[in-house]
Amino acid sequence: MSLVYTIPDGTTEACYEIKKSRFIARLSLATDRDQAMQALAQAKQDYPDARHHCWAYQIGPPHTPRLAAMSDDGEPNGTAGKPILNVIQHKEVGDLMLVVIRYFGGIKLGAGGLVRAYSQSAQMAFDALNTKRYVELDSFSLLCDFQDEQAIRHWLKQFESEICSVEYAERVKMHIKIDGQFQDELTLFLATLKHAQMIQTN
Repeated sequence: MSLVYTIPDGTTEACYEIKKSRFIARLSLATDRDQAMQALAQAKQDYPDARHHCWAYQIGPPHTPRLAAMSDDGEPNGTAGKPILNVIQHKEVGDLMLVVIRYFGGIKLGAGGLVRAYSQSAQMAFDALNTKRYVELDSFSLLCDFQDEQAIRHWLKQFESEICSVEYAERVKMHIKIDGQFQDELTLFLATLKHAQMIQTN
């Protein structure tokens, strides 16, 4: 079966103020480290005069992420990146980068105050977040006669599947990606054709 989980739909920004310090939390989609670092670079470009740009990201499904990282960006150790990541780890959302930009207001918050402020900012970004469903498609290969190719293409289009490549020889070999929950339906459809078959599953 395909891997299905929730991801951010667009970028969300929330602002939290305490004791004249302003915390701006920006949450965005990040499917790899490069995309997360691009989001950080954009935050630094948009808020170049901020004192800190603290962040955390989690790539992959929320319960079994492939990558996770964080940074305090000059705040006392453990008071910024870790609280942000902790909020992320308690959410049912994967593939995301959360940057919290801080403008220092002149009044120190203390370690506990910082942890609460960064946690609250991260929470507010999630509260405003729109999400969508992500399906990690499964890969298959199909073998069919030339006359069946269009029928198969039409079926795949209805089920929002991807045709990655097609090889033409004595027969047609199609490399596709499809939501695994439709595998049985695809097998049944291929059985209605004379010489179409699934020949490989990755």
